[in-house]
Amino acid sequence: MTPALSDKKAKDTSGRRDFLRKAWPVVGLVAAAEFLLFTINMLRPGKELSKSNPISTLKIIGNVEDFQVNSVTTDRVNKLFLVRQQDGGFLALSLICSHLGCSVAWDEPNTRFICPCHSSAFDKFGNVVNSPAARALDYFPVTIEAGKVKVDISRKMKRKKFDKSQVTYAL
Repeated sequence: MTPALSDKKAKDTSGRRDFLRKAWPVVGLVAAAEFLLFTINMLRPGKELSKSNPISTLKIIGNVEDFQVNSVTTDRVNKLFLVRQQDGGFLALSLICSHLGCSVAWDEPNTRFICPCHSSAFDKFGNVVNSPAARALDYFPVTIEAGKVKVDISRKMKRKKFDKSQVTYAL
């Protein structure tokens, strides 16, 4: 190999090395900046999509006479069960299991709600009858106005067990 050719190869390699030596800190700074922005965005509270309008969260489920006494109606759109009690009262239960958030199903023959994920079971009032769920199904406040059953889906209420005050009656 001639000395001139050897010098040219040395220059090429030193040029690439110099470039890489200067490029790596820039790449590192860009990566650090991306990580910092990602972390800040994760810690920042979510943006409110729209101002809460109480009228829009009060959903009309149906007329009082549409629901038979001692029945359970599934409303998958609003993610709830509307339970009409034996005494005529209404109770709106969340369709989401209080254990890990799976969707529960109404088991009519056994008159209970069953979670297919971990076999938790709940009675008609939402109380736990089979663990691993540790607390009752959440419920939504129900109002009855002019013969219409309305459920406030913006106010999911957590509870340990059923309480008679959670039932709404038509006047």
